[in-house]
Amino acid sequence: MPVDEQGNARIRRVVIVGGGTAGWMTAAALSTVLNKDLCSIELVESDAIGVVGVGEATIPAIHDFNRKVGLDEQDFMRNTNATFKLGIEFVNWGRPGESYMHPFGRYGFDINGVAFHHYWLNERARGDQTPFDDYCVPFVAAKKGRFDLPQSDPRSVLSTYSYAFHFDASLYAQYLRRVAERRGVVRTEGRIVNVSLRDDNGFIESVTLESGQKIEGDLFIDCSGFRALLIGQAMGVEYESWQHWLPCDRAIAVPSANPEYLDPYTRSTALTAGWQWRIPLQHRTGNGHVFSSEYTSEDEAGSLLLENLERAPLAEPRTLKFVAGKRRQMWSRNCVAIGLSGGFLEPLESTSIYLIQAAIMKLIERFPDRDFSDVDVADFNAQIGRSFDQVRDFIILHYKATQRDDSEFWRYCRNMSIPESLDYKIRSFREAGRVVYDKRELFIETNWIAVLLGQNVFPESTDLRVECTPQDKITTQLRQMRAMISMAAESLPRHEETISRYCEARAGN
Repeated sequence: MPVDEQGNARIRRVVIVGGGTAGWMTAAALSTVLNKDLCSIELVESDAIGVVGVGEATIPAIHDFNRKVGLDEQDFMRNTNATFKLGIEFVNWGRPGESYMHPFGRYGFDINGVAFHHYWLNERARGDQTPFDDYCVPFVAAKKGRFDLPQSDPRSVLSTYSYAFHFDASLYAQYLRRVAERRGVVRTEGRIVNVSLRDDNGFIESVTLESGQKIEGDLFIDCSGFRALLIGQAMGVEYESWQHWLPCDRAIAVPSANPEYLDPYTRSTALTAGWQWRIPLQHRTGNGHVFSSEYTSEDEAGSLLLENLERAPLAEPRTLKFVAGKRRQMWSRNCVAIGLSGGFLEPLESTSIYLIQAAIMKLIERFPDRDFSDVDVADFNAQIGRSFDQVRDFIILHYKATQRDDSEFWRYCRNMSIPESLDYKIRSFREAGRVVYDKRELFIETNWIAVLLGQNVFPESTDLRVECTPQDKITTQLRQMRAMISMAAESLPRHEETISRYCEARAGN
């Protein structure tokens, strides 16, 4: 084990290559837990290299990251033009003309220890056509354009949901940069032209900038985006493509002017060869078209995006090329890949920032010394790799569970083979309405049920324990649930009112 002059093997220098969301999230988090007098953190980035920053929507897990970094929610929202998010509306995914929501909250209430969706399916079989979404507070509130912070009293139906944010990803990176620099992180401007590896073990020894400056480190974190300057180009860790399951490989993004009212949810609309996002911020609306270049041209995709904008565009569209997948190892020797350098899953379920967060927190949990324990490296790779696999399956579900046959793209998605892990989950739900999942997964029972039922995957049978409750009691309880949820959602202020009161953006953002 290498030791320094003080006789210990602790990491003395961390070098983060690349800024953007991944780089500055990493810098802010590490600067929270590392003593700057014992371990320096240097972030190298070049203003000449653009930041991807396509995704501007998050999921509730971001609260954990923001709390651990010590962010004040109202201040963070003001500085990033943030709005609130109660879920994602999916339009035209099951069949054209249909829509459903994946909300950040539960559906109804269990009865006698049996999951609520079994009772809803029972009523549906008896002819009740009430949509499943009507039993969910965040759905009803979102469609009414209403939002307030959840109540803390668990007896209130207004405690049954969570929320996330829409924000400007570039402003979020800038905000975290200020946080990190106040805590001692040093930013170095420059383009890296060489990565030096040690002859004896292949560890990264230093990076060299265009200016000739050489930056040495003990631990290198690759946040260089799709270029994967360290983990891919220098260290040769292979990339595993998932394009056969996730065929979209392009995204065209363009901002537009805001509508009169700001919906507290993301919208994803399925199109001929992909889908379009709409993300309302305080100062503009983010829009983009994710599509497969095998099934449509870039010109056609760009024209379709512009045709579907609700308001005038505010800039020229820009195109991003990608291949869905992940590195076979995201931690190799003394290099950890975080963000796009480690893997990419399209922004359908707003998981990009979560996967960055998960890698950062796992790195902190397994923070190494200069011995770089094989056990810690293997554990990191296994757990973060599993997180990617689990999110991958959830995203594939949206494509596979479609009844669309109106284009070659959707016919391919309907008929494509899928991972056995996902096939097992779909079969389990089809057979008896059971959701199979690991409780450590990001997406749990409620999430899977939202998409499965939303895209018309209905079980062949339901929990037999439903029959133990008298039918008239079931009908009455569900009617009461709907009324209570509707009344509670209606009592909330409009989304715009809450933003104005709680987090109105600062001038100049």
